[in-house]
Amino acid sequence: MTDRPGFELAVTGILEAPIAAVWRAWTEHLPEWWCPAPWTVEVIENDLRAGGRSAMIMHGPGGEAEPMEGVFLEVTPPSRIVFTNAFTAGWIPQAPFMVGFFEWTEEDGHTRYRHGARHWSEEAMRQHEAMGFHPGWSIVARQLEAVAQRLA
Repeated sequence: MTDRPGFELAVTGILEAPIAAVWRAWTEHLPEWWCPAPWTVEVIENDLRAGGRSAMIMHGPGGEAEPMEGVFLEVTPPSRIVFTNAFTAGWIPQAPFMVGFFEWTEEDGHTRYRHGARHWSEEAMRQHEAMGFHPGWSIVARQLEAVAQRLA
């Protein structure tokens, strides 16, 4: 796990799966790994292109519902996906919280990953950290890995 300057939080490591399977898990099987269990996600739209809509609702075990609405900024198969909640579809501004990113490189048949979020302020970064960023995103990486292994 690593944190970088510029209000960024990130987790890094190796996924024991080939990059093509990781890409497929991200793009085709997102509901299977997106949230740390027992949370689940309902995908409303996942238009994987720059400017495409990303809309989902995370559901908690106690009946919580956390809607997430944003757009993709970059989709570069099979190595990078960048998204933000600073806009809704059609580039309509909304109160921003973060720019999220998933980066992968192939390494000896496995996938080196760097997943993280950049925030507009230190306060937002600390809020995300207090929400459990590091343990949550680390769990999600393992869940992504399990799906990718199944697909490989």
